[in-house]
Amino acid sequence: MPAALIFIVLVVFVGLSIFANAVRVVREYERLVVFRLGRLIGEKGPGLVLLIPIVDRAVKVGLRTVTMDVPPQDIITRDNVTVKVNAVIYFRVIDSRQAITQVENYLYATSQIAQTTLRSILGQQELDELLSEREKLNMALQQVIDRQTEPWGIKVSTVEVKNVDLPQEMQRAIARQAEAERERRAKVINAEGEFQAAARLAEAAAVISKEPAAMQLRYLQTLAEIATENNSTTIFPVPIDFLKAFMTTMEKKGGGVER
Repeated sequence: MPAALIFIVLVVFVGLSIFANAVRVVREYERLVVFRLGRLIGEKGPGLVLLIPIVDRAVKVGLRTVTMDVPPQDIITRDNVTVKVNAVIYFRVIDSRQAITQVENYLYATSQIAQTTLRSILGQQELDELLSEREKLNMALQQVIDRQTEPWGIKVSTVEVKNVDLPQEMQRAIARQAEAERERRAKVINAEGEFQAAARLAEAAAVISKEPAAMQLRYLQTLAEIATENNSTTIFPVPIDFLKAFMTTMEKKGGGVER
C-alpha cells in the first residue's frame, strides 16, 4: 500500500510538471519562439500559449528596449593620441525568430559588434573631432551597428559616446590652449575698442576743426569739470580767441591801435 501511494504521488507530480511546461503565460512585451522536434514553427504570444509536452521547446525573447553599456575601449586617434572611450547603446528585438536562429546569443553578439565598431569609427577621427563633433559620431556609430545587427532581427535606435578620458599631459595641453585662446580673444576685443575710440576721436577732431566755437564750448565744459573738484586754486590759460572780441571793440572806440 505505501508503495502504491508513492507511485501515485510520483505520477501526479510528473503529470503536473508536464502540464506546467505545456502551459505558458506570455507577457505583452515577450514572445515565445517555438521549436517542434527541432523545427521552427513560429512565434507565439502574448497571452496563454499551449505547448505539446516533450515535443515542443520554447525560447522566450523580450521585445523591450535594452540599455547596454559598452566597456571602455583604448582608441588611438588619427593624430596618434591614445584615449579611453566608453558608450551606451539602445536596441530592441524586432524579429524574435531571427534573434534566436541567426545568432547564438544576440546580447553578447551586439555587445561585441558595438565594441569593435567603436574602436573602428572613432580611430579614424582626430582628437578635436572626437571632442567637438559628438553628435555626428553618434549617428555614424548607430548606422554602422544597426546595419550589422539587422540580419539578427535587432534594431539599434541610439548610440551615445559617454566619456572620453584623455591622458594628463593632454589635458594640461588643452587647458593651456584654451587659456591662450581666451587671451587672444581679449586682445582682439581690446584692439577693436581702441580702434573704434580712435575713429570717434578723429571724427570729433574733424568737427571741431571746422567749427572753432565747438572748441570753446569744449573748453568751457572742461573748466566746469575742473571746478567740481575740491581744489583751492585753479589756474588756466585764456585762449586768445576770447580777447579778439575785446580788441576789436577797443579799436572801434579809440580809432585804432598803434602797431
